[in-house]
Amino acid sequence: MDFELTEFQAELAEGMRRLCAGQFPLEQVRLPESTERVVDRAGWRQLGDAGVFNLCLAEEAGGVGMGLAEAALVFEELGRALLPGPLVASHLAAGLIDGADDGSVVVGLVERPDPARPEAAGVVPVIIEHLGDLDVLLLLSDTGVASVDPASLDATRLKRPMDPLTPVWVVPELPEGTPVAGPEIAAWWRRDGAVLTAALQIGMAAWTTELAVEYAKQRRQFGRPIGGFQAIKHLCADMAVRTEVARCAVHAAAVTVDQPEVGDALVAVAGAKLLSDEAAVANGRSCIQVHGGMGFTWEVPAHLAYKRARVLATEFGTEGALAESLAESLAESLAESLAESGRGVR
Repeated sequence: MDFELTEFQAELAEGMRRLCAGQFPLEQVRLPESTERVVDRAGWRQLGDAGVFNLCLAEEAGGVGMGLAEAALVFEELGRALLPGPLVASHLAAGLIDGADDGSVVVGLVERPDPARPEAAGVVPVIIEHLGDLDVLLLLSDTGVASVDPASLDATRLKRPMDPLTPVWVVPELPEGTPVAGPEIAAWWRRDGAVLTAALQIGMAAWTTELAVEYAKQRRQFGRPIGGFQAIKHLCADMAVRTEVARCAVHAAAVTVDQPEVGDALVAVAGAKLLSDEAAVANGRSCIQVHGGMGFTWEVPAHLAYKRARVLATEFGTEGALAESLAESLAESLAESLAESGRGVR
């Protein structure tokens, strides 16, 4: 397995960064804060034209035909730009929902609560993100994927969501919907969705690191830049380390999904999601602290990454569920190793 980026992959990431900087500057991204709709339809189609949603779709189906490793690089840049909207859901739905691949249709995704899953038990009402922007809502469950018309739901919008760029609605219950895919697709979406969400997280972790370092260079206290003080140095260094560790884990998980013969993809994905969630949330908090708490005011955007990170940390696996999954995998591996050695488990 080669973890070095190819020239093409490096150019792909750089091209997406330039696109986001030119077409989606932070000032424009922030315009619809705390409104019912945050998806810019023209911008969404631009993302479709750039191949964001059909990147992993086979060429014979009209896609680009790349792997999850390339998609993770693209989504890292989308995370760095704090781009709002159901990016992961629309990417997963390409090839299944007409118009998702070119950005002409905005697709949302919500996990149907299953009492058999400890992390989902008692989750009522159901929270749905970006409902006002959606053309199609997909329901994910162990039995497969179903489609519903967003307008048919009895939904109530929450006035103060965690992330001002992620409006949310609550519904008392979800309808059965129209089946569009089986359990294999559902399992595949959970895995790939976790990787792409983790990629968004490391993009934000990197952005908050850069924001904190730049501020530490400029802000002066006691006649010198605050970046010269040991406490600030340690904060920024920890942010950089967390970002790089999480980035390596996410890239490794994406490559393992593309080449499953090299390792256990589900274990790699769970570890990557855990590390990226931790990096994004902790870096967002540290960035606010470097700004002396001012990062939590509306004038300084550091709080936006922190809030988005908290939201994404609840999607495609929570900290508890992922940690439990990893623990079970390690226990099984240990039991198998001991059984092969003839020692057994006492």
